Amino acid sequence: MHAHGKRGRKFGRKTDQRRALVRGLMCSLIQYQSITTTLARAKEIRRMTEKLITLAKKGGLANRRLIIARLNDMEVAALLMDVIAPQIKRNSGYLKIEHAGYRRGDNSEMGTISFVDDISFEEKKEPAKKETTKKEAK
Repeated sequence: MHAHGKRGRKFGRKTDQRRALVRGLMCSLIQYQSITTTLARAKEIRRMTEKLITLAKKGGLANRRLIIARLNDMEVAALLMDVIAPQIKRNSGYLKIEHAGYRRGDNSEMGTISFVDDISFEEKKEPAKKETTKKEAK
């Protein structure tokens, strides 16, 4: 038997558990810009998250719906589409993984995955409208 079409890491979990794990890690990465996890998990979510970022950069309703379906979280998908994607200026290689030592309990290799570009989450503030009083209106 050959392993044709069997791409990706299994993490010793069943399919639904693995999908939930990856979704949770991707949502956390998008929300907090950087997370520390095992190196194998970081490498796997980098592969999937970079595809989502590319979809977000293209824009459009269909791509927004694909991102919502893959993340299963409306707020995180909106954050990716509306805040993060417009700030990224590169065409690929959006994420970086840095080695972060070894976990104390089982000595597994840890890594920190984060965005290459600096991303600010400050929302665009609209100029404050000047309120007029009754005296000024006359």
